[in-house]
Amino acid sequence: MNNILEEVKKTKLSSQKISNITTDQKNNILEIISEELIKLTDNILQQNKIDVENAIKENLSKALIDRLTLTEKRIKDMSFAIKEIINLDDPVGEIISEWTRPIGIKIRKVRVPLGVILIIYEGRPNVTVEAASLCLKSGNAVILRGSKETINTNCILTDILKKAISKIGLPQETVLFINSTDRKIIYQLLEFDKYIDLVIPRGGEEMVRNIRKKSIIPVLSHGKGLCHTYIDEFADIDMAIKISYNAKVQRPGVCNAMETLLVHKNIANNLLPQLACLYKKSNVELRGCKNTLKILPDIKQATEDDWNTEYLDLILSIKIVNNIDEAIQHINTYGSGHSEAIVTENIDNANKFLREVDAGAVFHNASTRLHDGGVFGLGSEIGISTQKLHARGTMGLKELTTTKYLIYGSGQIRE
Repeated sequence: MNNILEEVKKTKLSSQKISNITTDQKNNILEIISEELIKLTDNILQQNKIDVENAIKENLSKALIDRLTLTEKRIKDMSFAIKEIINLDDPVGEIISEWTRPIGIKIRKVRVPLGVILIIYEGRPNVTVEAASLCLKSGNAVILRGSKETINTNCILTDILKKAISKIGLPQETVLFINSTDRKIIYQLLEFDKYIDLVIPRGGEEMVRNIRKKSIIPVLSHGKGLCHTYIDEFADIDMAIKISYNAKVQRPGVCNAMETLLVHKNIANNLLPQLACLYKKSNVELRGCKNTLKILPDIKQATEDDWNTEYLDLILSIKIVNNIDEAIQHINTYGSGHSEAIVTENIDNANKFLREVDAGAVFHNASTRLHDGGVFGLGSEIGISTQKLHARGTMGLKELTTTKYLIYGSGQIRE
């Protein structure tokens, strides 16, 4: 891509067109994308196979390879996610509030698209389709910059997006795919604040931090997903085992997987041996505090670094706590503000945890793995924000809009 600025300028112009198309036109685009994904499944898998084979040659971790791997089921899931986005209400034009002032002017606050959204992401190629679909449904143009590990998969997926857009008469530049793997281009893009309205990085903590430092465009992101599950003394043991096993093992390489398990001292002797047996069968490496080692002497001792680590792998740190206050303090000290859970049958403890834990999503008797746009009924998600402005937690269509005041007068002037 020789002149990236000229390409971005075209996308900015395209954003003015997509911001004004109808909901039916947006849904038509998404319907075409959903159908083409199914029709071209074999072609997509063929390109994805090339990326996976290259990743294996590069000795990438199993967790990363899993993130970039597509299967027939995962492609069907992508198609279904788009169907769900189609069924969601269009946020653009929504009247948030309206009122009339004594001088007779009527003021209306409405939702409008952000404009051009730059998404920089690593690993998962489903982001290409799902994030772009959310941007399109919310009336935004989008610039996509995936990782080199998924370049072949992303190329065929963006071809599908562009063809769908052109079929209803929109410029293909409404979706701009950066097909260069040169990282310097990322830093160029971060300087184009006149043409790009928001940057959303999705990837490793170091990558996100660098983008925040270098961007002169507003950045909306999460740093890392250091998630906890606290098993209270009043927990249902069977439920606690099911939830904490799922939170770690079901898909360990994602941001809402549990990294630290906190267990009340009164149930540790009963619970931990049962859990350790299950984790061992799934090859989970356990690292525990000194009190945990008294119950599970064969595991590694956890260090201070473990409480701060997002493993994204089959590794789990365990700490026994004296009470719920100690659990909350640990989470608010070491957590990343992503997803936290308590397992308890005590409603007072549940409400205390939900109220006092500082995170984008806090769960009672449910796995942190449920923090997901699709699970929340948002069709999909553009990402999960651990920031507090302008969005927090899983981000769907409304989080990709801003607001505008519309003022209706009849000749009023400022005296």
